[in-house]
Amino acid sequence: MNTTFVQNVTPASAKPALTTTVMGYPVFSGKLDQLPIGGQNTLLINTMSPNSYGLARKDALFEKSLKNCDVLTLDGIGVALGSILLNGKNIRKIAGADTFDYLAAYFNQRGGRCFFVGSTEATLQKIVAQLAKDFPRLEADYYSPPYKDELTAEDSAPIIERINAFQPDVVFVGMSAPKQEKWAYQNKSSLNTKVIATIGNVFDWYAGNSKRPAKIWITLRLEWLVRIFHRPEIFRRNTRNQLVFVKDMLLCFTRLKKIAND
Repeated sequence: MNTTFVQNVTPASAKPALTTTVMGYPVFSGKLDQLPIGGQNTLLINTMSPNSYGLARKDALFEKSLKNCDVLTLDGIGVALGSILLNGKNIRKIAGADTFDYLAAYFNQRGGRCFFVGSTEATLQKIVAQLAKDFPRLEADYYSPPYKDELTAEDSAPIIERINAFQPDVVFVGMSAPKQEKWAYQNKSSLNTKVIATIGNVFDWYAGNSKRPAKIWITLRLEWLVRIFHRPEIFRRNTRNQLVFVKDMLLCFTRLKKIAND
């Protein structure tokens, strides 16, 4: 796949003023309270990181899922640095956990419903139990899908049926990247919900299976560094994808610099 440095892709649900193109991806540059919730169409929210960029270079459907979702939030300091370097604009980080906290509180205030897709039955039960304590006005249901790299139409049919019978306001998908993003993108039009948010590791964090780094590290944008020490196997697995992002970012910057000097 050829590298595309600039490609203007602005989802119909997102306001152009709140979108900044970084390495060909339309990254949401607003705040969570500016999310366009409540429109006629389902709002699909994904996150963007250097790792996901590298994965998408080898997976056309994943790339399409990211570029054509309604809101693509920034979850990685590398993308923020890329925006500063290429656009002169610092974008606010909105991780999956931030999206989850905001949407859970938003629909809890309205006495809404949420649905969780992904992980194990035991983890999902922990999530629902904790949710009842933190957001008592938020009804919840869940589905634990088969553990495989790709879900077939037959695998997805009972999930979609369960979701639509429950009629949730928001569907949280936690099946790891790129599986969750592709599944949400492919099945968006079949789901009867206001919002779909792919939030990955948040399922395990919220269930208490693992812990997110302390807030001070998140504020300093050093969450990635803490994760390296806690789970070095993830760092080793993701390094190649992150280096692809850095390489392409520098190539893009060199082109811009050359144009500026001409």
